[in-house]
This record gives sequence, structure tokens and C-alpha cells, in this order.
Amino acid sequence: MQNVALISFADELTQRSGYHGPGASAFVGIVTFAQLGPILFLSPFGGVIADAINRRTLLAVSAALQAAFSLVLAAVAASAAPPWWSIVAVVAAIGIVGSANGPASQAMLPSLVGKLDLPGAVALNSAQMNASRVIGPLLAVTGWLQGPSHAFVFNAITYLFVIAAVLGVRLPAQVAAPSGEGPMERLRGGFDEARRNAVVGRALVIVSVYSLFSLVFIYQMKGFARTDLHLPADRFYVLFGCFGLGAAAGAIAVGTGLALLPRHIVVRWGLATFALALGAYSLMDRPGPAYLLVAVTGFSYFVVITSLSTSVQESVSDAVRGRVMGLWMMAWAGLVPVGSMVAGLVIDRTGHRPVLLAGAAVAAVLAGYSSRLHQ
Repeated sequence: MQNVALISFADELTQRSGYHGPGASAFVGIVTFAQLGPILFLSPFGGVIADAINRRTLLAVSAALQAAFSLVLAAVAASAAPPWWSIVAVVAAIGIVGSANGPASQAMLPSLVGKLDLPGAVALNSAQMNASRVIGPLLAVTGWLQGPSHAFVFNAITYLFVIAAVLGVRLPAQVAAPSGEGPMERLRGGFDEARRNAVVGRALVIVSVYSLFSLVFIYQMKGFARTDLHLPADRFYVLFGCFGLGAAAGAIAVGTGLALLPRHIVVRWGLATFALALGAYSLMDRPGPAYLLVAVTGFSYFVVITSLSTSVQESVSDAVRGRVMGLWMMAWAGLVPVGSMVAGLVIDRTGHRPVLLAGAAVAAVLAGYSSRLHQ
């Protein structure tokens, strides 16, 4: 809910009289980078922390801080003419906390279910995350949550449920990293594992390139809906909800019907389907077919991400899991805002279609490279 409200608010702020700042697409890209950019630089360090201290405590503290910053964001957004840099600063603070939260959350997942049920757990985790992409946009446009400020306050309240869930769960003893390692040695341990483990290394290459070039469409969706699909502002939430519904279905498919297929085959066909769907979506000039195409794009997107994440989780030991998942978060969530920010500058000059078509072409190339996952 907060993510989609934030994208919409950033785009709409640039249309207000008296606004002095970057162009619409560029500003959305900057806000995206402020939110997720810290993951690019700090997730490896977050992974070190996740391997060194109690992950439950880390997650609870992170949730409390994110709740506090969400309230600050609500106060800034409530202003009639908030300075654009103030939005960026508060969102960056939320992103910095998220860089510690992400690796710990990913690393704790195998402890909840055990190795046998890990593929299903990763799929379920991805599905519930994307189900929130359906429910969140719908909540964001309900009468009692009209306006981004109200959505940000409501989001802050929901962190209380996160804290209660994390503190209430019982986990087996956490495998400690070697005590003789210094901070930099621990940091290098994640990179060493990625070099040593071919599955981890190749998965990180795929998700890095994919995130940087092909996932631009997610955070530039509001601008594309406004300029190319000519959608009213409230219909953007429906479009984003279709994307989230498709993504949730893709995650569930990986844990059910697609679980019988070799994972590199699933990744290859997921990337190929994504390339076709995104290419067709980028050529749309009316909303009807776009709803279906963005759902197919979301479906194939999370078929790829869930399959790669499962491969990485199954390939590492718990002693280095936090650091490896820090690299995963850096490659996946950390590089998306870099692509969005650079693409925003290009889009303001060329329009959305060339950039989205380029992302589809990159996904098609990655479909060929993904065959190396099983080598």
C-alpha cells in the first residue's frame, strides 16, 4: 500500500503548481532509488549483521524504525507543497532500515520450515508478498484512506503486527558465523560463497541484469498509465493490482505445478514469457489489453524470481545464509532503483516505449543465458 501510494504521490506532486524539481519520470526514479538504493550499498553489511546477531531481534527493531519513519513520511506528505528533497530524505531513511531487514528476513525463512519444505515456503513467501500488491492498492483508494498521508499512517500501524509475529515465533538455535572473523572477513565470506558456488553466482548474474534493465516498468507504471494508456489516476491502482495478482499466481505456480520441472527450464521459459508480455504491454495505447498483459508480465516475473531465490536458498549453509541473501537483495531489490532512476531520465526525453522494449529484449537474452544454471 505504501509503495503504490508513494509512486502515485511522487508522480502527482510533479503536476502541482509551484513544484520546482525534476521531471515526472526522473522524480519517480529518484524516489525509487531513495527507497531501494540503500539495499544496493548496504545489504551486504545487513547480511553480515543477520549472521552475527539474533535475527528475530533485528527484524523487530527494524520494523519499529520503519513504522516511525512512515509516520514522518505521512507528516511531510500532508503538507500542501512539500519540498521534493524532503520526500526523498525520509524515503531514504526507510530504505536504509530495509537494507538490514531484508537479508535477515530471507535468512530466517529456512529456519521456520526445514529443508524439505523450503521450495514451498519460498513460493508461499513470494505469493503473500504479491498478494499485498493486490490488497494494498485497493486499500489505498478506499474512502477512509484517501490521500497518501492517510495510507502512510495506516502502513505505520501495520508494523505492530510484524513485531508481534516476529517476537512470537520460536526458532531453532541460529548457526553462528566463525567467531574469529572480523567484519570485513565476514563481508568477504558472502562474495567468496558466490564465487565458489556456481548456482549462486549465476543466479546473481541473472537477477542483477534482469533488475537493472527489465524491471523498470514496475516503478514507471504510473507515468506509462497516464501518458500512454490514458488511465485516470484511480485506475492506476487497478492496473498495479493486476500486476500483483499475476505475480502472486506466478509464485504459487512455482511451488505447485511448476515444481515438477527442472528449475533452469522454469527460469528460461519464465524469462521468455516475460519478454513477450512486456514487449506487447509496452506497445499498448488503450487500457483493456494492458490489464491482461501486465498480469502475465507479473506472473512470469515472479516465476523467475521465486525459482532463482529457491535455488540460492537450497545451495547455501545457514552459517553464510545471511550474507548470501544480502547479495541477493542487493542484486534484486538494490539494482531496480538504479535502473528506474536512469530510465526516468531517458523516458523524460524519449517516452516510455523505447525503454520498456529494451527491457523486454534484455530478458530475451537472459532466457538463453539461464540454461547455464544447471551446468
